[in-house]
Amino acid sequence: MARLLLIVADSTEARQAAGFGQRLGLPFDLLVLSGEPPLDLGAETAFEAGLPELPVADGLAEALAGAAANYTHLAAVSSMRSKDVLARLAGLIDAAMVTDAIAIESPTRFVRPVVAGSILATVDVLAMPVVITFRPSGFGEPTLGGQSARSTLALSPSPKSTRVAVRAKSGGRPDLSQAKVVVSGGRPLKDAATFEQVIGGLADALGGAVGATRAAVDSGIAPNELQVGQTGKIVAPDLYIAAGISGSTQHMAGIKDSKLIVAINKDPDAPIFESADLGLVADLFEAIPAFRTEIGR
Repeated sequence: MARLLLIVADSTEARQAAGFGQRLGLPFDLLVLSGEPPLDLGAETAFEAGLPELPVADGLAEALAGAAANYTHLAAVSSMRSKDVLARLAGLIDAAMVTDAIAIESPTRFVRPVVAGSILATVDVLAMPVVITFRPSGFGEPTLGGQSARSTLALSPSPKSTRVAVRAKSGGRPDLSQAKVVVSGGRPLKDAATFEQVIGGLADALGGAVGATRAAVDSGIAPNELQVGQTGKIVAPDLYIAAGISGSTQHMAGIKDSKLIVAINKDPDAPIFESADLGLVADLFEAIPAFRTEIGR
């Protein structure tokens, strides 16, 4: 019988994953790798792996391969980490794979963006099992209720794999992929301290999350987990503020579902102004402090 396993890094992703699971229409279980699993999201069983730290992709994929045997579908919220892990898992279990699904037409037919989101492709899966990463903005909030059975699932990552710590969200900020407000910065922020002071300060004033461009991440200005874009996290907040971001195709593909995009850039010809709902031609180092003064924060 067809059955889905939703794999989430921690409980903050569980609600988004359940939205996809309920839309797929198959019985599903939830596996939370770190932290306690929610029990009211419609999963038949909520598994707790209890990992204090996550192995790197190859180690985690190997550990998940055994748990995958009882499922026809395995899915996770799209991120750099999940795509890395699930691609390796698909290879290990000889599965088909669909990445960045944004809609479901049936348990074997999915819609995903290609060419940086300019084209939508309908993908038919001709083999099982199938491994899926999905953009949660396309599936909405899950219906809450019921009570999942709670169980422990022991995973045994390879002891030779390097491990990376699971870190709490900086300063109690909301998770980037779930936040209603996201403030992102680009390479003009110069260094990590300036980035945190300017972009982090505005995000905290608005109760939002912090994001960054790939250029900012590659330059060491922002940590990898904050990257927003086609090869980073896909976000769909109510408000997205892009400060010092030119608007590359890769970055815009990750924010196009935002309800309101506000761009701050001193270059009036920056491509991001073509997509932004509101644009301010100004130096971000002057505009952001002025804005914080106006809102009293």
